[in-house]
Amino acid sequence: MKAPFHLALPCKSIKQTEIFYTDKLGSKLGRKGSSWIDIDLYGNQITFTEAGSFNFHFKNYNLGEKQLPSFHFGVIIDIDVWEKLYSKLFQMDLEVTTEVTFLENKIGEHLSFFVEDPDGYMIEFKSFKNYGEIFKV
Repeated sequence: MKAPFHLALPCKSIKQTEIFYTDKLGSKLGRKGSSWIDIDLYGNQITFTEAGSFNFHFKNYNLGEKQLPSFHFGVIIDIDVWEKLYSKLFQMDLEVTTEVTFLENKIGEHLSFFVEDPDGYMIEFKSFKNYGEIFKV
């Protein structure tokens, strides 16, 4: 059973959030109200509600020799989409991390990069070498 996720997050500006997700990431805009929008991120629903200023204390964790933000979300996409998106975003004036291979030559090997949205959320884009290993231990 495929079950898209739903995530609800505060944002500082509906307009800036919409521009980032639709114009820069190429996501589709769903329903919207005066203080909220739904974004279709690869078939997953993210609802952003304008909430003004807010603060997250970003703590990190290590995976291998890389330090990652503990508060982040992302999507798993195929390698062709991943490469096109990485190339596109890397050319823009955005905070995009360098591509990294995690768990190299192990179960769950995947390419990954992060980009920061206008509200400070870190979004991870992953592409697994073997899609069937997403949940394998």
